[in-house]
Amino acid sequence: AARAALAESGAVMLRGLGVRTPGDIADVAAALGIAAMTEREGFAPRTAHAPGVYSGSHWPADEPMCMHHELSYAATVPGTLLLGCLTAPGSGGRTTVADSQRVLAALPPGLVAPFERHGWLLRRMYHDVGVAWADAFGTTDRSAVDAYCAAAGIEHAWLSDDRLATRQRRTAVVRHPRTGAPGWFNQVAFLNGLTMDPAVRDYLTDVYGPDGLPFDTSAGDGTPVTAATVDGINAVYDRFTVGEPWQEGDVLLVDNIRTAHAREPYEGRRDIAVVLGDPTELPGHVLPVSDGEHP
Repeated sequence: AARAALAESGAVMLRGLGVRTPGDIADVAAALGIAAMTEREGFAPRTAHAPGVYSGSHWPADEPMCMHHELSYAATVPGTLLLGCLTAPGSGGRTTVADSQRVLAALPPGLVAPFERHGWLLRRMYHDVGVAWADAFGTTDRSAVDAYCAAAGIEHAWLSDDRLATRQRRTAVVRHPRTGAPGWFNQVAFLNGLTMDPAVRDYLTDVYGPDGLPFDTSAGDGTPVTAATVDGINAVYDRFTVGEPWQEGDVLLVDNIRTAHAREPYEGRRDIAVVLGDPTELPGHVLPVSDGEHP
């Protein structure tokens, strides 16, 4: 019944299951037939609680986490997310959701067109700010990272001071593997440098140079993303955002391909356990980096 409700609505809250531990979350995932996957390329640190069960992303409590689809930039993406509330915050902290199919239909065609034509480009710099490359790729072996990047269509370069620069190009609009319906599936706005606090962005640029931000995005042909584009995307997300305050023991299921999610600021302790499930390779999602750029 839960899987059927998820297929119908794109997200469903299960209340009254009484989950209390990461092990309980793993049991719920197994009972629902959700195959857990190992996270790679995470944009924020997590704690691994148990095989396939993670904490929520470690992100400042007073800062929102904008709408996004988990690992939308990866070659293999989670088809399903399972989030379980072990400790509810004192206030705030909802995990909100938005239907990407409705978002796509509401976005201005002129905004969508270049991303639909060229995809989107994610540039990352792994250094001493943000997620270390060894944590993101789950290894300290550079040759293993080389192999991962080659298989995932990621251009990468090893730099001095143990830094790693990567670029990957992905489709921004995808068709749902079950229904074929198109949706706005990317992290163009959230991972753009303009989303960062301006003081932090300026500091990182001063210290690491213009290409030194932990992450930044552009259209797939290299055209910069403007503040108007970021604001326009987020404004449409806001129109379709819904959410329910967490209660301890709640479980939230999210169709990660159809439905974006976000996290509100909060006060108090908040402990959400997460399963990234149902690994999915979307046809045509991985695009060659060099083919998309201006000559």
